[in-house]
Amino acid sequence: MSGQRAGRLAPLRVLVVDDDAGARLLHGRFVSETPGFALGASVGTGTAAVEHALRGDVDLVLLDMRLPDISGVEVLHRLRTLGDRSPDVLVISSSRDRVTVRQALAARVVGYLVKPFTAAALQGRLRAYAAERAARGSGAEAGAESTGPAHEVPLAQGEIDRLLAPRAAATDPTPAALPKGIARVTLDRVLDALDPRAAVTSAELAERCAISSPTARRYLDFLTTTGRVDIAHRYGKRGRPEVLYRLAPAGG
Repeated sequence: MSGQRAGRLAPLRVLVVDDDAGARLLHGRFVSETPGFALGASVGTGTAAVEHALRGDVDLVLLDMRLPDISGVEVLHRLRTLGDRSPDVLVISSSRDRVTVRQALAARVVGYLVKPFTAAALQGRLRAYAAERAARGSGAEAGAESTGPAHEVPLAQGEIDRLLAPRAAATDPTPAALPKGIARVTLDRVLDALDPRAAVTSAELAERCAISSPTARRYLDFLTTTGRVDIAHRYGKRGRPEVLYRLAPAGG
């Protein structure tokens, strides 16, 4: 890990690594809008990521696994050779195959977030990371050893989360496990209105379910975080990309 800085209120410095310039811009903005975090830099290659980490001014790397020069797995291996100076890594990738996920988890990443994702999903991971970092102090937790079938089936976000933290809650929580602000009746209504093929916007879902747009976004953020919903971005000519939601296919 990079050394602690003087002043406990100093923001955690984040390096965004992605070969897609649009994704770097979008994810960098998500980071900058998260209290307690600051975007240090964004780069498009694995080699540049390692070079930045060697400077010792990075606390957390948001790492894509598909890079044009060296793989994300190779970046993880090189970062771990830095020992205590190695920054933490949160994987942000569209790669969901078991081999890639297990290789990342074996390198003791702090999380694995499947692209595309909403600002709320990333910011939730960042807040959880900040709390975990504060709790562990200077210690490091070993990555959890994963188990599972050997056949090659893409993993859903919830399955990846369970591999990372086997004792985490299931993606279909019981009523007692639902967080504050999420009601089972409304949750079931939202799930019934979603389709695994036809994606909808939060506004369209709100109209279908006869709920407010903020309520629809709250439930969609919850379902995205738990792996029940997949998202995609539809880019228009101007403004921010529109977020589309669909029911995630069942993992095998």
